[in-house]
Amino acid sequence: MRIIVVGLGLIGGSFCRAIKKYTDHHVIGIDRDEPSLDMALAMEAVDEIIPMDRMDLLKKGDLVIVALPPRKIVDFILENVDNFREGALVTDVCGVKEYIVSHVEEPLRAAGVEFIGSHPMAGTEFAGFAASKSDMFVNASYLLTPTENAPEHCIRTLRDLAMQIGFKTVIQTSPENHDQVIAYTSQLAHVTSNSYIRSSTLPREKGFSAGSFLDMTRVALLDENMWSDIFILNKKNIVNETDQLIEHLTQLRDLIDSEDREGIRELLEKGRKLKTQNTMQRKLPYSNTKEIKILS
Repeated sequence: MRIIVVGLGLIGGSFCRAIKKYTDHHVIGIDRDEPSLDMALAMEAVDEIIPMDRMDLLKKGDLVIVALPPRKIVDFILENVDNFREGALVTDVCGVKEYIVSHVEEPLRAAGVEFIGSHPMAGTEFAGFAASKSDMFVNASYLLTPTENAPEHCIRTLRDLAMQIGFKTVIQTSPENHDQVIAYTSQLAHVTSNSYIRSSTLPREKGFSAGSFLDMTRVALLDENMWSDIFILNKKNIVNETDQLIEHLTQLRDLIDSEDREGIRELLEKGRKLKTQNTMQRKLPYSNTKEIKILS
């Protein structure tokens, strides 16, 4: 299979490197950044590149993985609808799905091209091809968000590729459910980390901090341009999760301020029990629900 990866940053670059390490597929890279392309070629993460002025060569791809920020994904796909090969499969790797799917699925299908949104649950706080890893996806979860019109063979293509490059679990869900859950499991953490790091006490933390500080501040090191778009494009779900967080913080803050030791203890106990329950559930097989389907 000829696989084109558009955008050789952290995730796109890791896809290239993983595909070359674990499969025999032919990998073609596209990126505006010449040093990233040079590095990818030197490391044999790609077999060839397509210049930015030759998008007609997108027709080489059986599968096209678009690894760009969300608005740029939509722009790139819509600008190149007629450049994809008829019968090809296009996917993205972005953290918002409703926005992407609603804008590109129908125009692509009208051109004879299938689209299925996807989201690898892997990454680091660093960016760029230099931070990419061939083992980035080992034991990670891969989310697919096909609509009811998506052909089964296209879902199988993405599932099979994901399993080949190390993903442990492939989950099929709707774009709507993806955005609701990911607002809590990923995007709220970035909201919280940014809010936490902006404390006036930060300049005095050296020597006073350990693992919990590093855990809380890790994802504050982000791409502010991309994440501003993600926050806005999934605003309904992120605002809902942020409202819940503010409510819970206010509850605990008020109990601390009033020195209500028993109230504090009860909330801390509730949190501990929820974490223990969650940890145990993560060790169990996935349950069948209407929201997700495990592809094995």
